[in-house]
Amino acid sequence: MSPEGLVLIGQLGLRALEESGWGVQSVGGLTLGADPVAYAIAYASGLSPRSLRAFTVRKEPKPHGTAQLIEGPFASGDRVAIVEDVITTGASALRAASAVSSNGGIVAGVLAVVDRSEGGRETLQEHGFPVIALTTAADIVARLS
Repeated sequence: MSPEGLVLIGQLGLRALEESGWGVQSVGGLTLGADPVAYAIAYASGLSPRSLRAFTVRKEPKPHGTAQLIEGPFASGDRVAIVEDVITTGASALRAASAVSSNGGIVAGVLAVVDRSEGGRETLQEHGFPVIALTTAADIVARLS
């Protein structure tokens, strides 16, 4: 959540989405890990010709107020990229994808900052979601050596 990290992840995430051809209108995922990633990408997109909206998927609907599971400018019919900070098992992304689909969204794929290579990518792909990771845990460890 550092300024430098948000700038870097926003720019790299936006570029990856543009290159994916997914044609998404919004990005988001399960709070809390996905929130800074989605917001960074949305901010970076605001400086580009085509902006993307960011949203948050709550773990449970709020018992008061709007009582919505998805907060932010998500709209039914949106093509969405589910975003993650880290993919481990894929469970968080699947939960977010289910919420988006249940609310009329179309999940185009999953974008993660880091893939830990512990089976999450494969699980998501088995559910029909293409996956893009900006890096892997092994790449990070290799650079630290």
